[in-house]
Parts: sequence; C-alpha cells; structure tokens
Amino acid sequence: MQVVIQGKQLSLGDALKEHIEEKISEIKDKYFNRLTDAAVTISPEGSAFFKCHIALHVGKDIKVQGTAEETDPYAAFDAAAAKVAKQLRKYKTKLRDHHNKHETSAEVESIKARDYVLAAQLLDSSHDEKAEEKDEPVVIAEMTTDIVTLTVSEAVMRMDLSDQPVLLFRNAGNKGLNLVYRRPDGNIGWIDPQLDKLNGTK
Repeated sequence: MQVVIQGKQLSLGDALKEHIEEKISEIKDKYFNRLTDAAVTISPEGSAFFKCHIALHVGKDIKVQGTAEETDPYAAFDAAAAKVAKQLRKYKTKLRDHHNKHETSAEVESIKARDYVLAAQLLDSSHDEKAEEKDEPVVIAEMTTDIVTLTVSEAVMRMDLSDQPVLLFRNAGNKGLNLVYRRPDGNIGWIDPQLDKLNGTK
C-alpha cells in the first residue's frame, strides 16, 4: 500500500513519518486489509495548533477520511487516525460485504457530473437588490465526479466514512437522484424526490 505523507508549511521529521507509516499499516492489518493507498497531510493551524487530514482508499471506489486538530503534530495525527479506525471498525462487516458483492458483479454503476467549488463572497451592505441579482458566483475549481448507484444504507456508510455532511447518489431501487445528509440533531436526513411518484401523488 502506498502512503503519501506531506507537510504543508511544515517540515516533518523521519521519526514522525515512521510513526505515521506504522500506524496506517496497523489500521490496515486490523480493520480492512484491502486499503489501496493513504494520504496524510499535516499543517499548522493558527499559532498553537496542528491540523492533520487522513484519506484512505478502500478498494477503488470508497474513500475514508478523518481530520483532527491538536497542539502537536503527533497528537493531531493520532487523533485523526483514531477517527478513521473508529469508522472502519463501525463498518467493517458492511465494507467486507460491499466489496464481496461488487467483486463478483459488474463495476458499480455511476454517472458523471461536474463538481464546482465556488468562492465564498460576502456581499457589501451597500449592494442593492438589482446588483445582487446580477452577481454570479466565482468558480475557483472545477472537477469531474461520479454519482454512484447505491442503496440508502450504502450511501449513509459512504457519507460517514468520507467524513462529509452530505452525499448525492443514485438510488439503486428507483434510479432517481437522492440525497443523504447529517442533520443538526445528529440524525441522518434522506431526500428522495421519487417518493411522491411511487405513492401516486403529484
């Protein structure tokens, strides 16, 4: 498994890199040995903290992510690694079943889409309504992404593993675009525009 370790505005010593590689290897051996690669980034966060982001790929289509901030690089990595390990432990059986199902069947069906990153813009209070209507968001990044066909439970699993607040997917049952998201109360929300059609309502 390839492990890429990067320091942003920070020089990482050999001892820390060795610690990271050993921990990632331990996570792979303990929770899921089909991890294909890992990327670890550590950077200063403010004047007193360090931020660590870990991204692991399980097979070819699932990403597991964890981010943490602590007062030193070692602690930041250990905290992020603990989050990743917790997610893999939580979904260990489901991941194995998912891998076995798709290993013996055709590749997971998906559709291509554009993924845009828009600049956050704070409108000046002097802007009038007409000026605001003309304002267009500034695109600072454009990528291609896959909208994967999943069951609702698989979508929730992927959202949790990727440490993201929302996931757009194609419902395996009705082939419509669905959305799962994390609610402020900690529960999971699920939006399915197809439900009205299934229930025969307009």
